[in-house]
Amino acid sequence: MRLILASSSPYRRALLERLRLPFECIAPDIDETPRENESPVELALRLAKEKAMVVARNEPGSIVIGSDQVATVNGTPIGKPGNRQRAVTQLRMLSGQTVTFHTALCVCHNNLADTEDVVTNCRFRELEDAEIHFYLDQEKPYDTAGSAKAESLGISLMEYIRSDDPTAIIGLPLIALNRMLRRFNMNPLQPDSK
Repeated sequence: MRLILASSSPYRRALLERLRLPFECIAPDIDETPRENESPVELALRLAKEKAMVVARNEPGSIVIGSDQVATVNGTPIGKPGNRQRAVTQLRMLSGQTVTFHTALCVCHNNLADTEDVVTNCRFRELEDAEIHFYLDQEKPYDTAGSAKAESLGISLMEYIRSDDPTAIIGLPLIALNRMLRRFNMNPLQPDSK
């Protein structure tokens, strides 16, 4: 059975490679605009499911993984900064704050879909401007919600990270994914059994 990651994200690809299952990546083409009155959790879950279902429709019989992440501060969504100036502004705003990341996951096969929201709370330290500028010079995290890559130097911006699934913050919660894949009879620890 084919396994497909409905994503063009190099971060999600690298995480899925940890499971040592053969897979391919197909980028879904969906509109990611939030709907009116849609909560961050609803948005993340909807986008994860849409990504998986769009690819699954074109790849019948495959198991397809979709994921999406929405970061919030006090319930207000924060996105990817896109450039340095917005990253500076974002990190100044996040200094001393707790950011909640909703990493939604969907695994689908044919017409069956399983979804889950994995929550990660990241408390940013009180950041000095010099630290912010040095960090941005080193990592340029402009494609990352919250302007911090926790998988590398961005971890130094944190006071703590709390989650039941440590890879969720990077964009693909592998503990939840393993559980979901087993529901579809795919087990990374028994790849040849069906």
